Amino acid sequence: MEEQFQLIATPQLKSQLSASWQAPSNIALVKYWGKHGMQLPANPSISFTLNDCRTITTMTATQSEKHGFEVLLDGTLKPSFAPKIEAYFKRIEAYSPWIKNYHFKIETSNTFPHSSGIASSASSMAAMSSCIVAMESDLTDNAIDKKKASFLARLGSGSACRSLEGKLVVWGNHEDTAGSSDLYGIDVSEKLHPIFQDFQDTILLVDKGEKTVSSTVGHELMNGHAFAKARFQQAHSNLSKIKEYLFNGDLEGFIKITESEALTLHSMMMTSHPYFILMKPNTLSIIEEIWKFRSRTNTPVCFTLDAGANVHMLYPAAHKQAVEELIKSKLAQYCQNEHYICDHIGNGASAV
Repeated sequence: MEEQFQLIATPQLKSQLSASWQAPSNIALVKYWGKHGMQLPANPSISFTLNDCRTITTMTATQSEKHGFEVLLDGTLKPSFAPKIEAYFKRIEAYSPWIKNYHFKIETSNTFPHSSGIASSASSMAAMSSCIVAMESDLTDNAIDKKKASFLARLGSGSACRSLEGKLVVWGNHEDTAGSSDLYGIDVSEKLHPIFQDFQDTILLVDKGEKTVSSTVGHELMNGHAFAKARFQQAHSNLSKIKEYLFNGDLEGFIKITESEALTLHSMMMTSHPYFILMKPNTLSIIEEIWKFRSRTNTPVCFTLDAGANVHMLYPAAHKQAVEELIKSKLAQYCQNEHYICDHIGNGASAV
């Protein structure tokens, strides 16, 4: 399957290439946790593509015998980023061999604060892979291949393959999802019910510091985990259920699966060896307040979590005012410096 993304014929090289793309982050509803091989998921996942939390990247490739990288974040040279970029380029070399003939200048910036506690690997690798595929399109005169961009993004950061296109994206082989693959994400937004089309994601920044456990380490802890087999089976089942809820507009079913998945992710970390608790006391306080508010008002708002302390609040746009009042009156106090980010569902990567 990987062979479909290999560029067989070496294209006629140009002295300089350039591309500018933006790509958003995404928030998984059914989580992928555990991987094998070259960035392949141990279980399938499904995510909402965000809109405002994104990375903008401009890449300039100059033909040169000295292959290398110059990486700038917000205009500041970041030599510490070079080793990770170099490792990524080595991974994708087999699929885009022309890159060996160029020196790259990579200028990148995020629309969200660098210290906001939001992982930028998904948006940054999606933006970079989009630039590479766009430059390859310039060399070959072929159309831009977003499937290949998703494939290449995965080789840099697994979840990045879910940030290329569509409001709702599945990544990983799943028997109930036609066309699904471990190699790239696929857009399954076509049947998304109108009630989910304008969903909001308000990110409550409980802890804006560095992750206490890297995603790579966290995924590795699933190897030999006592509950791994049952978890992977659960993810397949939950993905089938949540797709049904997303397509038929079942908010109650959606909330149950989404919150259960978030807590399951953290339970896997708490029962691994070594074990970690990534939630903070304020994380639990926010969850309890959301539950109280939902019970009292019947507002269809729920939470999900990444592998950290921050809380993503998901809800239809029609309830935005009520949720904002809850945040200001109850929840902001639990956030670091009362900071939170308001975002909503978007459509993926695009040229700038």
